[in-house]
Formats: sequence, C-alpha cells, structure tokens
Amino acid sequence: MTTIAVTTWSLEQTAPTDLLPAAPPEGDVRVVRSEVPSPEFSRFLYASVGGDIRWTDRLGWTYARWLEYLDRPDVETWVAYDRGTPAGYVELEAQDDGVVEIVYFGLIPAFRGRRVGGHLLSYGTARAWDLAERRPDRKPTRRVWLHTCSKDGAHAMDNYLRRGFRLFDTKVEDEPEAPTPGPWPGAHPA
Repeated sequence: MTTIAVTTWSLEQTAPTDLLPAAPPEGDVRVVRSEVPSPEFSRFLYASVGGDIRWTDRLGWTYARWLEYLDRPDVETWVAYDRGTPAGYVELEAQDDGVVEIVYFGLIPAFRGRRVGGHLLSYGTARAWDLAERRPDRKPTRRVWLHTCSKDGAHAMDNYLRRGFRLFDTKVEDEPEAPTPGPWPGAHPA
C-alpha cells in the first residue's frame, strides 16, 4: 500500500474581531441554514465538495449514522446557493466551554474561483461567533477553530489566513493514498 505525507494545519480565532470578512460576490449568492437534518443532502454536499480532494472519512457512514450526527443541536450546516444551486457549505459543531469548530468547509468544484469561498467562510465564521444567540443554553463563543490539510484545495489556507485565522499547530503524518472518490467518476474538472 502506497502512503503519502499529509500536513495538517490547525487554525483559530479567539475573538469576533479577528474575523476579516470577504466582500460578498456579485450576483445572487445567498447562504442559508439547512435546519432540517437530511442525511441525503448532507452526504451530497460532503461527496460533491470533497470528492476531488479525497474526503473519505464519512463515505462509509450509514443513513442512521448521518442522521444521528446531524440531529444534534450542536451541529449546524450553512449552505451557499448561487442562483438557487448549492455551491458549497460550512458545517459548525459547538463544543464545550464556548468553542466552535468549523468541521467542514468547501465549495463544489464548479463554483471555485468565483469569490464565493471567502464570502461563505466569512458568513460561516460569523455564525460560529454568534452561535449562542441561537442556542441560549450555550456559553458565548470564545474560540473558533478548524483544520485544513495539504490534500485540501490550493487556496484553502490562503482563504483561512485572509479571514483572520491564525496557525496554532502543524502535524505531518503518513496516510494511505486513496483514489479520488468524487461524487462519481470524472465529476471534477481535470
């Protein structure tokens, strides 16, 4: 089995003022919370956004596992739509003591390079900071964090840094080299 070295970077913001929002893209781009837990829709987003960058950890999840995960009040999914078509998403998970993780963030390949990513990341990060307004049982957010890796899109790290995230940890590990699953073979641009 062939392995590849994968670098994982962990980044954080520790105050709402750390967020440096991107300008909204031109056109009809909206970000809407997906409030009804839908394993089908969430798996579609996960496979469509992560297929060409080898997101594989959730591909084996059953319908019941997806529903169990999504049906928790600590998980929020925010979806960017470009003229009514899903373009990408950001998944938030509230953790203990006012910490919110951006668990997944990304765009469907056809929507990359259209200035949607900076806007979606800005919007999702702002929702992480104001999560306690929607969840009065939670402590106010004091930290928003995420991780990205060398398998993610070429502009991912730059986008995080431009939005005001700061690096706090770096790890390098060998991982088995997996084929690009894609939402289906040949779905992403070559």
